[in-house]
Amino acid sequence: MEGVDHLAHERQKAQFDVEEMKVVWAGSRHALELSDRISRLVASDPAFRKDNRTVLSRKELFKNTLRKAAYAWKRIIELRLTEEEAARLRFYVDEPAFTDLHWGMFVPAIKGQGTDEQQQKWLTLAYKMQIIGCYAQTELGHGSNVQGLETTATFDPKADEFIINSPTLTSSKWWPGGLGKIATHGVIYARLITDGQDHGVHGFIVQLRSLEDHMPLPGITIGDIGMKFGNGAYNTMDNGVLRFDNVRIPRDQMLMRVSQVTREGKYVMSNVPRQLVYGTMVYVRQTIVVDASCALSRAVTIATRYSAVRRQFGSQDGGPETQVIDYKTQQNRLFPLLASAYAFRFVGEWLKWLYTDVTQRLQANDFSTLPEAHACTAGLKSLTTSITADAIEECRKLCGGHGYLCSSGLPELIAVYVPACTYEGDNVVLLLQVARYLMKAVSQLPSGKKPVGTTAYMGRVEYLMQCRSDVQRAEDWLKPNVVLQAFEARAARMSVACAQKLAQFSNSEEGFAELSPILVEASLAHCQLIVVSKFIEKLQQDIPGKGVKEQLEALCSVYALHLLHKHSGDFLSTGTITAKQASLANDQLLSLYSKVRPNAVALVDAFNYTDHYLGSILGRYDGNVYPKLYEEAWKDPLNEYVVPDGFHEYISPMLKQQLRNARL
Repeated sequence: MEGVDHLAHERQKAQFDVEEMKVVWAGSRHALELSDRISRLVASDPAFRKDNRTVLSRKELFKNTLRKAAYAWKRIIELRLTEEEAARLRFYVDEPAFTDLHWGMFVPAIKGQGTDEQQQKWLTLAYKMQIIGCYAQTELGHGSNVQGLETTATFDPKADEFIINSPTLTSSKWWPGGLGKIATHGVIYARLITDGQDHGVHGFIVQLRSLEDHMPLPGITIGDIGMKFGNGAYNTMDNGVLRFDNVRIPRDQMLMRVSQVTREGKYVMSNVPRQLVYGTMVYVRQTIVVDASCALSRAVTIATRYSAVRRQFGSQDGGPETQVIDYKTQQNRLFPLLASAYAFRFVGEWLKWLYTDVTQRLQANDFSTLPEAHACTAGLKSLTTSITADAIEECRKLCGGHGYLCSSGLPELIAVYVPACTYEGDNVVLLLQVARYLMKAVSQLPSGKKPVGTTAYMGRVEYLMQCRSDVQRAEDWLKPNVVLQAFEARAARMSVACAQKLAQFSNSEEGFAELSPILVEASLAHCQLIVVSKFIEKLQQDIPGKGVKEQLEALCSVYALHLLHKHSGDFLSTGTITAKQASLANDQLLSLYSKVRPNAVALVDAFNYTDHYLGSILGRYDGNVYPKLYEEAWKDPLNEYVVPDGFHEYISPMLKQQLRNARL
């Protein structure tokens, strides 16, 4: 059965050019070529094997991760990979490690908040991995509320030093990846105190371990916080705990791009605008949205291919049973997730543009779009990670019992992915931040201040408050302007309704707390509108390739109409559409599934994932699932012996009714 493509019949049904769709997914021909080359490089190297991760002990697992990280760095140097190629290599190695935080948080923090001199000193070392950094912000007692952090950095003018201290148990740094066992340095966030005055939270570069013997430096207590959810998964990462007992660092190790402390102990702001710090946040959240599209597309690839392989019921006269993917119930659960993967990809692409735009504006001292960019990235981080986490679990269920096996790749993918709902901002807290921005936007409408960017639709609020959808037939829902108007009207009406309710409270903060559940719903409606509108905008571009645009149009409609169906209560209660129109939208959605069905396997092939990266027997490219599942079962350590360890001590006495003699 080796070498046979069991999904060839599915691939032959495709009504579009898969190679061209790969380019659309990758973002450009250059990006596709690079990803393809690097992913194959990783997949063909036995040193990056990962199929045994879930059976390793924590110590073995962690040591193996260190080996892979060191080997990856060796290959990056040997092959003289560019920064872009090196980042792809780490992505395809597909194992959470200290390097993620070194490159993804430590380096950007110094780039964003360090002076030119500080960057010159520290980044030179970091780029060569002569120091390994982490990002220590979260504490045992505070996560989302950064202003509540308790670690202190008190300036001592006599010694020209800061004294870093953990005054309480809850001020212990808790969670930073790479901190537990590997990081030599950290960007530590602490309350800056000069002459008894608290200036709020600032960043400091602190050496944590000796560069000679890797022992913690005096005054530093440091370790790993313990096992986390799942087998393998995020347990490859040394999330750490850190306490400071009056540790002294030189004054020039405070990150001083935005503010600084002089030799005399005076706190001064530099001429660099404080808002620059937000640029880094926009960047990090943009990468999280792109990561969501990757994780979701991975789960959807596994579920789609396996749904095409698996047959159950429906045999006619002894013929083959029905492919699971042909059941409408399976399509109704799976195809909206496939559409969401593409939707998140395109909104992630747009966020890359937004980050560039915001950065250029900040450099020109134009802060006008910053609040909107901040709200928009916060909302999209929340929306995409929540949906993706739920979707991976749904894909596991779509694979039936076999989806529960570690060899399906889905349990580990879930366990690795779910923390994204919490890190870089708790998803509900982020939606409440979006709500504050929306309420402010609504309150400023009467003054004639024009809403910008993703809130521009609010400028037409009078029209959106009274417009009615003119849908009369199911196919009317295929018109982008019809869909867009429905989503805009629903979002505007929900925001306005919240603002009106809020106005009835004499204390706006009390009102905000009381109304927070409906404020979150209004934020969600706004964020869903952004994703739908960016998908529609993508389709207005020139997209080459036979049938490629048509498939994307079908997926865009599936994405929007599934949301409309799922949240029909919002659309109906705001009077945006009628019950009849909601019913027509669902009719159209069901007929779209028939259009997606022959292309489903080809649409996931366009993600261009190697079997190594997918790490799933159910999601194998060739569909040769059952022989490989059988083969894999025998590799489990339990099957090394026919009679298990412990049988003679415990089970044999039970069978022979001799338990009183057993050594229990």
